Amino acid sequence: MKPILLVGEQQGEAEAKISRTFVGTTGAELLRMLHDAGVIELTPSDRSCLSRFYRSRDPWTLDAIWRAHPEVFRTNVFQQFPPANDLTFFCGPKKEGIPGYPMLAKSKYIRKEFQHELDRLGNEILAHDPNLIICLGNTALWALAGRTGITKLRGTTCVSTHLVSGYKLLLTYHPSAVTRQWELRPATVADLSKALKEKDHPDVRRPQCTIWIEPSLDDIARFIRDHIVGCKILSVDIETSGNQITCIGFAPRPDLALVVPIHDSRNAKGSYWPSPIDERRCWELIRPVLEATEIPKLFQNGLYDIPFILRTTGIRVMGATEDTMLLHHALQPESLKSLGFLGSIYTDHGPWKSERKGTDTIKRDE
Repeated sequence: MKPILLVGEQQGEAEAKISRTFVGTTGAELLRMLHDAGVIELTPSDRSCLSRFYRSRDPWTLDAIWRAHPEVFRTNVFQQFPPANDLTFFCGPKKEGIPGYPMLAKSKYIRKEFQHELDRLGNEILAHDPNLIICLGNTALWALAGRTGITKLRGTTCVSTHLVSGYKLLLTYHPSAVTRQWELRPATVADLSKALKEKDHPDVRRPQCTIWIEPSLDDIARFIRDHIVGCKILSVDIETSGNQITCIGFAPRPDLALVVPIHDSRNAKGSYWPSPIDERRCWELIRPVLEATEIPKLFQNGLYDIPFILRTTGIRVMGATEDTMLLHHALQPESLKSLGFLGSIYTDHGPWKSERKGTDTIKRDE
């Protein structure tokens, strides 16, 4: 079985002492999170070693635990301990940056003199040829995907495009971020748990979905007749801008959805429908679905959507039985609860919120 490759940022003080990766406090927390995620199993002996580490802070003690778990291999983008543990030590202006790489932080580019660190990391990846690389933090994401923004992308998989191309990446926070912001831990553990499935194959696999877009009135009627009537539960979601609904979506199954546009910025009149009569007919088709008590409905922040629908259309939504935001809040009250965040936790879809073009619609679900 190929090992999972863990890629961190840089050496810390403990790592620099013995030239091993993740043998300080953040490494101990990473071990615990990998155990909680089911990626590795900490034995009683491992737990005893962890207890000794917390008392002594001896990096060799932690290294012994890692060596007992060959199913994971650990490395860093930079196998150096920069002065004051400051990542910007590796950075300089754009003219000194490594060609083909964007800035790592604002106006901060990794200097060409550290190209050998990337070469070393690339050689390690090729030597282990993993099915899965877990990018721990922004620096690993930058090195392997040529981009930053771990907060928006964490919990998702993508394919490496820089250094060595074609390797599957699972993105999550660096354990040092978790030790500074404990509220990040549940999401990080959830992200790491996806490695259990992703480690068995090298390709990125997305759920297959059929989404009806830009429908005609006949399409809407047919979708309602063939797929919504009699469904077990209907997911309903709206997007809004100002005091109007810009679109409304229905999903009677996880793999099937209908998106009904109302507003369309491509049209000079601002409406998707060619005439007010057609728009009214659209809502006449939708009204019986929303008012049907026999169709159980699922919302994301229905406390916002349902009153908004009533105020703007006069339609009284009936049969709303579940709400993903409230269900998640019951499980993790202190966690984020936006739809994009929930998608990153509970699904294998890509980060669709960051891939969407345009920002002219809003949805207050956070």
